[in-house]
Amino acid sequence: MASLLLSAYELGDWINQSAEVTDYLYWKSVVNENEEVKSLQIKFAKAKELFEECQRFGRFHPNYHEAKDKVKEIEKQLADLECVSKFKASEQVVDDMLYEVSRMIAESVSDMIKVPGNERNLGGGCGSGGSCGCGSGGCG
Repeated sequence: MASLLLSAYELGDWINQSAEVTDYLYWKSVVNENEEVKSLQIKFAKAKELFEECQRFGRFHPNYHEAKDKVKEIEKQLADLECVSKFKASEQVVDDMLYEVSRMIAESVSDMIKVPGNERNLGGGCGSGGSCGCGSGGCG
C-alpha cells in the first residue's frame, strides 16, 4: 500500500509540473493581481448583495430585474477580460486532464468502477462556484 501511495504522490508531482498546471497558475496569479478584476470584484459583491436583497421578495420586487441585470452585466465584464477568459480556459484544461487521469486509473482497474462525472463541462462562468477568487464565485 505504501508503494501505491508513493506512486500516487509522484503522479501528483508530475501533474503539478505539467505545462497545463503552470499555465493555470500563471493566469490565476494574473487574475489575482489585476486591478480591473479587483475593481469589478467589489462592484460584483455590491450588486450581488443588492440582488440577494431583492430576491428575498422574488421577482415582484420593484428592483428585481434591474438588480439581476446589473449582476449579469458585471459578470459579463469580468468574463470579457482577457486574463479571466484565459484563466477559465486554463482551469478547464487542468480539470479535463485530472478527469482523464482519474478515468484512466479507474478503467485500468475495472470497467465497472464509477468515475465522478466531469460536471464542470456542463457549463460554468461566474457564479458557478469556481476558485479564482474574483468574488463572483465562478471564474475558476
